[in-house]
Amino acid sequence: INIISSPQARNMALVGGAGPARPADAAVQAIADKVKVSLEQKTGNQFGQFQAVQYRTQVVAGVNYFIKVQVGEKEYIHLRVYQGLPPESSVELSAYQLSKSLEDPLDYFS
Repeated sequence: INIISSPQARNMALVGGAGPARPADAAVQAIADKVKVSLEQKTGNQFGQFQAVQYRTQVVAGVNYFIKVQVGEKEYIHLRVYQGLPPESSVELSAYQLSKSLEDPLDYFS
């Protein structure tokens, strides 16, 4: 049995399982920005502040991104965004949760 123990291997999500929560970066912010209009249409809200702060990924036939987004001073939402495989790599808002806090865990939801 070969066991891989490298920093890269420890940070990879298992297929079907969600990886650990990590600080959001510019790439995750770009994914959140792509679904902002869809979220605003579905909720009837306009979000002046829309800053991704944390995320997790789940590898499926593409990638599910679970993103915690700050939308007010102490107000957060959770997004589940699906990104398909290349060549399309389409991004779509799959689900969302409103009225979250910074302390709420970023867990799987449907």
